[in-house]
Amino acid sequence: MTAFGNTRIAFIETLTELAEQDPKAVLVCADSVLVVKGKDFARKYPDRFIDVGIAEQNAVACAAGLATCGLIPFVATYAGFITMRACEQVRTFTAYPGLNVKLVGANGGISAGEREGVTHQFFEDLGIMRTIPGITVVVPADEDQVRHATRAIYKVQGPAYMRIGSGRDPVVDCRQVSFELGKIRILAEYGKDIVLFTNGFVVNRVLSAAEALNKQGVRATVADVHTIKPLDRYAVAALLEQTGAAVTIEDHNIIGGLGSAIAELSVEECPIPIRRLGLQDCYPRSGMPDLLLDYYRIGVSDIITAALDVLKRKSV
Repeated sequence: MTAFGNTRIAFIETLTELAEQDPKAVLVCADSVLVVKGKDFARKYPDRFIDVGIAEQNAVACAAGLATCGLIPFVATYAGFITMRACEQVRTFTAYPGLNVKLVGANGGISAGEREGVTHQFFEDLGIMRTIPGITVVVPADEDQVRHATRAIYKVQGPAYMRIGSGRDPVVDCRQVSFELGKIRILAEYGKDIVLFTNGFVVNRVLSAAEALNKQGVRATVADVHTIKPLDRYAVAALLEQTGAAVTIEDHNIIGGLGSAIAELSVEECPIPIRRLGLQDCYPRSGMPDLLLDYYRIGVSDIITAALDVLKRKSV
């Protein structure tokens, strides 16, 4: 059975640990302290907790001001409210001057919106953030990766965006594979017939598909691209060249996210057949995560079918 963790708690616990070590660490919320499980942080560090109310643009602008004073603010609220409602503040007040602001977006992906529906299913956030110069963009797969990613973006000088989930997020059984910001993780390596690029909360599905493909005689490599900006260009290009065929699988619109990043690199460095699985440029319905992902053809069987289809187009 799939085990579940809570990426929101993982984030806030890690930020609290960082705050114990560094008095510059600050949490900024927009009436979202309950969303990001931040009540303990607020009680422990009331002088380093700021809630601006339902005013996400203010939250980002406030964080920009804090950063100019040498503090390290983490703005945490729903992913879409950061990347859409406060997009101008992210771009102009934070990224343009290169300020040390960390943005943490909850409810990333369609699999995180079962309680609130399409208005709180944020499947455009990564594409939006990728287009803004100077922002590190990280998509952890589970609570363990969130802990590593939080520490990593804290150390990076400059703006960063990290996507977290709904609070009921599948645990990936790959903790033995180290996490390094900006570097892909190889989670499974049956062979080099095809490479499956993935990240976020669909990683377990991709691992299951790779195992099933292996039983059919198709040897796949599974690469977790948790940092989509800056992309690990050398390692990704090497896998494209070694395999000659790829499928990208993501809980995001196929436009602008992981699939776009891999396809763009492929066009520039190593053109090969690629199939992109994700939300096919449409608005999703509300529903339970597994059912939604299957409905929008991001299921294990869909990954297998896509891989077999791409292999037919692979150059011999």
